Amino acid sequence: MKKSLLLFIAFLAFTACSKHQEKKNVVITGIDSTLTPGNDFFKYVNGKWYDSVSIPPSQAGVGAYMFMNFPQRMRLQRILDSISKSENSAGSIAQKVGDFYASGMDTVTIDKRGYTPIKPLLAKIEAISDLPSLMKFVANEEKAGNSSIIAFGVSPDDKNSSMNIAQLYQTGIGLPDRDYYFKSDSSTAAIQESYKKYLTVLFQQTGSSAEEAKKNADLVYDIDKQIAVSHKTKVELRDVQANYNKTAVADLVKRHPNIDWTAFLNNLGAKTDFINVGQPAYYDALNKLLKTIPINNWKIYLKANAIERYADDLSKPFADASFEYTKVLSGQAVQKTRGEKMANVVDNYLGDALGELYVKKYFSEDAKKRMLILVNNLQKAYGKRIDKLEWMSPITKQKAKEKLFAITKKIGYPDKWRDYSNVHIARNTYFENMVSAAAAAYQFQLAKLGKPVDKSEWYTTTPTVTAYNNPTANEIVFPAGILQAPYFDNNADDALNYGGIGMVIGHEITHTFDDQGAQYDKDGNLKNWWTKEDYAQFKSRIQQVVNLYSTYTVLGDLHINGAMTVGENTADIAGIAVAYDAFKMTEQGKGNTKIDGFTPDQRFFISIAKIWRVKMKDEFLRLWINNNPHSPPNWRVNGPLMNTTPFYNAFNVKPGDKMFLPEKDRITIW
Repeated sequence: MKKSLLLFIAFLAFTACSKHQEKKNVVITGIDSTLTPGNDFFKYVNGKWYDSVSIPPSQAGVGAYMFMNFPQRMRLQRILDSISKSENSAGSIAQKVGDFYASGMDTVTIDKRGYTPIKPLLAKIEAISDLPSLMKFVANEEKAGNSSIIAFGVSPDDKNSSMNIAQLYQTGIGLPDRDYYFKSDSSTAAIQESYKKYLTVLFQQTGSSAEEAKKNADLVYDIDKQIAVSHKTKVELRDVQANYNKTAVADLVKRHPNIDWTAFLNNLGAKTDFINVGQPAYYDALNKLLKTIPINNWKIYLKANAIERYADDLSKPFADASFEYTKVLSGQAVQKTRGEKMANVVDNYLGDALGELYVKKYFSEDAKKRMLILVNNLQKAYGKRIDKLEWMSPITKQKAKEKLFAITKKIGYPDKWRDYSNVHIARNTYFENMVSAAAAAYQFQLAKLGKPVDKSEWYTTTPTVTAYNNPTANEIVFPAGILQAPYFDNNADDALNYGGIGMVIGHEITHTFDDQGAQYDKDGNLKNWWTKEDYAQFKSRIQQVVNLYSTYTVLGDLHINGAMTVGENTADIAGIAVAYDAFKMTEQGKGNTKIDGFTPDQRFFISIAKIWRVKMKDEFLRLWINNNPHSPPNWRVNGPLMNTTPFYNAFNVKPGDKMFLPEKDRITIW
């Protein structure tokens, strides 16, 4: 997709206090004690906060989770403001980061240039005369970070995870997902019309008459829709086996003569005999569309793609047009400040350089050590849970534990930082700086083709408030950005830390064993390690998660897509269970001493609700439900807790309470 407001990821932090460390009494605020915990625990813990907090006009939501990236960008902005005003030696990290930021903050020059930076690009599109020249343009722009109808990448081979291979994915549409083109409800229709209006404005701002601009926008939307027909749905994309289609280039050449893979790969500089085609139906359809859609129409489509790709990086009228579309998608009231935007841009393009500066200022080695202790504790607790599983045979338990204890843990920041020596940054050429960084990023990826996988590489930036599980490396990754409250407080009692970051670490470990991760072996290869009987048992429990979460609703009657969110929901349910087991191994967890009137178990579960303390615009919540593989924050609390028997005991949840499930109906997988 060309424009996305979502980050589909898990989100974490860290803990583990030594028994000799002094702990402070962290007072939990915002609880509405007039409510019954067993009716809506999310509201019980977060209700007062939720009713009183305001969403900043420049944001689509407020609170923890992905919205912690807002104050995080303020931290980055302070670093960038300082370094951009310093004298830095040419070619240094400080010079590149500081000058890139300064060039983007120079809105006077950016506005004065209008859309001049992309005029050469539009001229190249206008010069396209046939399919070969069209595909050559597409390849050249792929190298510049401007994907259109081909999405090319380099990453580990799912069935030989130690080697990198070429990858192709479905692409080519402007709305967030293929389903947006085929729904007719009022909210989706409003997004469709806003997208068309956005395209119309972009065409007008680059010289088209109002009538011609509207005609072009309709044409682009029609091509989008034809492409969208071939796209797999988000649920279908969860099938990792179906997404593995390693194919000889020679066979692709025969299969897609209109694409001409030989010439395309040569133009990319990609030397390979095999490519994994993630979604073959898309490229089969594209091969046909390249002939059935006239070249002149493709040129209009490519112009729209190019202008939209760079709209936020051009003068104010283009950025304003982009925001008007964003507003309909997310409900965000006003544009982000230029400083916040640029903190995000620098993080995207020079992430390791900015991360190196961030770590020096905000991340301690003590935090890294404590995080490793906690991850190890959760790992041990997970092993004990596997031993106790009634539905799994001893041979599969042994394989599961081998995989569990083979997990690589990455905490804080990479062992080595990326080299940006081939990125050219000048203080007064923002657009060209961005293009140089994008081209360098492509070459960085291309250099991995056919080479052994670098196991030290990270796939997120250090300051980002996120974390992830990478199944092809059997690794879990916790950047420095998320190692902070509310997930972790270095001085807080264990109940808060195990309920906070502990739950999320358990969540990430569980992705090793969710509906997708469970299909990879301990070395990260897509290879079966299950007995037939045990895998059937596993799948039946996974289906229980799908069925249960499909009954949950938001915004009245908008249902969670249980099949799309099953991996994250499975990880939430097991993440809480293993975090609770690990907490019960601590001195506090073994006792019953109250703090501020709450037992240790109650504080543990309250902490779980607090880390998902989020309020968002209705528009953003609707976007979330349609696209995000995670359940909304309230169901990340109430959903798994309904399946957690110790929660029932801690808060005396009983029949008649809205969250009550009979014990026989509570789901246990891991």
